[in-house]
Amino acid sequence: MNQKKLKDLNLMDDFLFQAVMTYPDIGELFAQRILELIFHRQFRNLTIVAQKVYGGMDTDLRGARLDLYVEENDCTKMDAAYDDSIYDLEPDRNNRMSMVKAFPKRARFYHATIDRHILKSGEEFDNLKNVYVIFLCNYDPFGYDRMQYTIKNMCVEDTDMPYEDGARTIVLYTKGTKGNVSEELRQFLDYMEHTDHAHAVSDTLRELQEMVDIVKHDGEVSLAYMKWFEHDRMMVEEGREEERKNTERERLRAENAEARAYSAETRASSAETRASSAETRASSAETELAKYRLLYGNLPS
Repeated sequence: MNQKKLKDLNLMDDFLFQAVMTYPDIGELFAQRILELIFHRQFRNLTIVAQKVYGGMDTDLRGARLDLYVEENDCTKMDAAYDDSIYDLEPDRNNRMSMVKAFPKRARFYHATIDRHILKSGEEFDNLKNVYVIFLCNYDPFGYDRMQYTIKNMCVEDTDMPYEDGARTIVLYTKGTKGNVSEELRQFLDYMEHTDHAHAVSDTLRELQEMVDIVKHDGEVSLAYMKWFEHDRMMVEEGREEERKNTERERLRAENAEARAYSAETRASSAETRASSAETRASSAETELAKYRLLYGNLPS
């Protein structure tokens, strides 16, 4: 497992994204700037939680861990056109076939998990905040090469019928080429994969790069990265060891099955040989009996 140097990490790397978002006096401003690039409006009074964990309702039920949970407060005081909303930002490089196939259901699960924790007992449904689940992907989960996919619920029979439930899934594809997105967003998506000074081509991106530089040059962050990598390496090694054990178990099971099959085949062959031998003896006896009859006639009754 090759280790990237901390200075070479980009914002699609889990460690750097989390390190920036949890860094004192930087995380909230960084999240604010990203949301402004995506939604083209100002954001203030944000509450952010990196790696927000929701446990399952029971030990048998699946929980969820959100990469970056952002809650907007008192939005209408700044702009009456907008309501307070919740944003979940998920840098995503998980392009395994099974995960890509399940992508829409994964988004649905995140929405359901967030919604379940918004309202207090007895609170009106109208108080349910808008929820935006935003995936920043370096692969295209839908295959249409769009830079941005915005997904909402609608009436199938009449797509013009208003149906506003406040739920949106936004997928931003860093390598996409199609779609009418702003130049600022296009530059930001490129910057997510190439987080360096050469790709910080706007004032906002240069501001983000300054914050990234502060994080990367922090000795405590460097130490945390070393520990994170060692833990990650151990998990990979444990996974490989478990895979090796599973392979060995499968090999032994196959060998045992083959041995049992060979033993059964040997027993069958032995039984067949005995049957053939008995048949030969019976045939020999019949031949001897026939000779006796030719010489002495039929046996007396």
